[in-house]
Amino acid sequence: MTFRAVVIGLACVAAICSVTYFNDFVIYQTHFIGNYMPISVFGLLVILVLAINPLLKLIRARLLNAGELAVIVALCLSACYVPGRGLMHYFGTFLMMPHQYIRTNISWRKHQVLEITPRPMLADPNRPGVDPDKALAGFQGGLAQGDEHIAFSEIPWGAWTQTLVFWLPLLITISIAMIALATVIHRQWTRHERLRYPIAEFAGALLPRAGQTVADVFRTRGFWVTAVIIMSIHVVNYLHQWYPKEMIEIPMRFDFRPLLEYLDTLRKGGGQNWGLLNFQIWFTAVGFAYFLATDLSFSLGIAPYVYAYVTGIFAIHGIQLAQGGFLSLRIDSFLHGGAYFGMFGVLLYTGRRYYWTTLRGALCLPVRQREQPAAIWGMRVFLIGSALFAAQLVLVGLDWQLAVAYTLGAVIILTVVSRVVCEGGVFYIHAYTFPCALLWGFLGAEALGPRPLLIMMMVSSLLLIDPREAVMPYMAHGLRLCDMNGVKVGRTALAGTLSLLLAFAVALPVTLYWQYDRGVNRASDGWTRSSVPRFTWDATANLVQKLKLRGTLEEASAASGWGRLTRLHPNRQCVIAFGVALGLVLLFTLARLRFPGWPFHPVIFLVLGTWQSTQLAASFMLGCLIKVAVTRIAGSKSYQRAKPIMIGMIAGDVIGGIIPMIAGGIYYYATGLTPETYRVLPT
Repeated sequence: MTFRAVVIGLACVAAICSVTYFNDFVIYQTHFIGNYMPISVFGLLVILVLAINPLLKLIRARLLNAGELAVIVALCLSACYVPGRGLMHYFGTFLMMPHQYIRTNISWRKHQVLEITPRPMLADPNRPGVDPDKALAGFQGGLAQGDEHIAFSEIPWGAWTQTLVFWLPLLITISIAMIALATVIHRQWTRHERLRYPIAEFAGALLPRAGQTVADVFRTRGFWVTAVIIMSIHVVNYLHQWYPKEMIEIPMRFDFRPLLEYLDTLRKGGGQNWGLLNFQIWFTAVGFAYFLATDLSFSLGIAPYVYAYVTGIFAIHGIQLAQGGFLSLRIDSFLHGGAYFGMFGVLLYTGRRYYWTTLRGALCLPVRQREQPAAIWGMRVFLIGSALFAAQLVLVGLDWQLAVAYTLGAVIILTVVSRVVCEGGVFYIHAYTFPCALLWGFLGAEALGPRPLLIMMMVSSLLLIDPREAVMPYMAHGLRLCDMNGVKVGRTALAGTLSLLLAFAVALPVTLYWQYDRGVNRASDGWTRSSVPRFTWDATANLVQKLKLRGTLEEASAASGWGRLTRLHPNRQCVIAFGVALGLVLLFTLARLRFPGWPFHPVIFLVLGTWQSTQLAASFMLGCLIKVAVTRIAGSKSYQRAKPIMIGMIAGDVIGGIIPMIAGGIYYYATGLTPETYRVLPT
């Protein structure tokens, strides 16, 4: 790890954090990060390899070697959680907009949901010395006048100081803990289980070997032919957005929804929604599916269709699996929860000796076999960080028992998300389960009480509401890429932590600047502006109303500590759903190990019918069919020869996404107008 690589990497982190919100919500292009295949990062890698290295060679300067390029990418990845959909897209709206929504929401006012919210957990536009109109109305409508932009000093920081003092330490603590956990699991997943890490393999294929200016893949005809074709498709379709009458459009979406007339069960299960039969081909997913085990890509392809059919059967019998709010007691949320906990149990059992040895080493207990120092220190930092995270929840009003349970649930969800991304290349994923909802379902509202549940919902809304950008999967890929190129894991984790802190320092003020400059009514979307800031208090108001009707509100509010166990009232349907999904994951894992021809991977229960899985399903199935066809018709050698073609397909997507971003930015700064929107990856 060279000083040059770290400086370049941190400079790129600052640039990414400065541009992300502008790209996403001012000029509305493909999200600058958006998922675990961020166009900004891998587009930067393509530029460094194809433009910067040849330029350095031309001026006879020292080339960026594979290790340095890997460090730059790893630093960028470790920061990607902060500026985009992972956090900053809805960080400000979640903390400020409830003050606006309570003005028009009778239920919120009736049940006093903001009064029971701990004050440090929300921004305060009415704080002494703060202009409430500027802090709240300016946040909504913007403070800029005409073509003039505001200055950073015009942001009403006084409304944000108290809440930032609470949230930043909490989020940074758990983020560092998850970076440390990524360091712990790295050896188990890479050396013992030999996971593929398709995203890291793609990046690694672009890195030059010693003595090379560019990697071998750039010297193959198949790569360039495919990359140019895919890039050209995006350029043509982007021009069609600007000139719909003059330019043709190459169709990438195919609508088979008329077939639902003959598939009544699938229709009742939601077959008309989310692109299940109106799907778009995403070239990156096709490319990754080619590199996966057949059972894995096949399971990712059929999962939402099977789930929709099963959901349709339940719907015919009057049972709705997806009824209720996002953070409420939904049966599908507990199906996902059971699957995630089941997979976490499988992961623990598979690596039980390694994890136990690492834990004993971290606690300075005698061990038979000493593990790597990076894993030992990673375990120590993870334990300390998790404890501090739980302690901060206790300080804001949560019982220590609930704080520990919530922390464990969050760690399980983020770990399993990391596993799915690392093993399956599922770059666009949502867990659809939350520790607060699981505790609610297993303990009952009378055992929890409104305020503790509200606190956990608020933390979930900023930590887990959209885990398609979470720090642990990003760090896991950064560690893998650096390890592949001879960079020490421990040093990479330390540099990644520094990158994360820089991301918070840059992304927070830049995001608030654009929100106050443009106003979130223009510079955001419905999810970040209207949905996430409502989930917690909608659920709390409904809960308080139900407890009042039952006459148990006072008892539920007074429950604390172990006394909650005397008021247990679990939701029977949710608990059964959790147990069924957990059992199916264990059963499919066992079948996959015992029967060589078993066609299903347990990941089928981890993705089920989420919006994200339905978007990618057809593309994963197409990649699976291409792989099977090449292997069976042309043989294994042809399969290997076709790999550069699939890498070119992914690279073409990346380049095809960069061009509209650059063109849109230039157009905005030249005219002050919002450019046409074009996206190459699902958002």
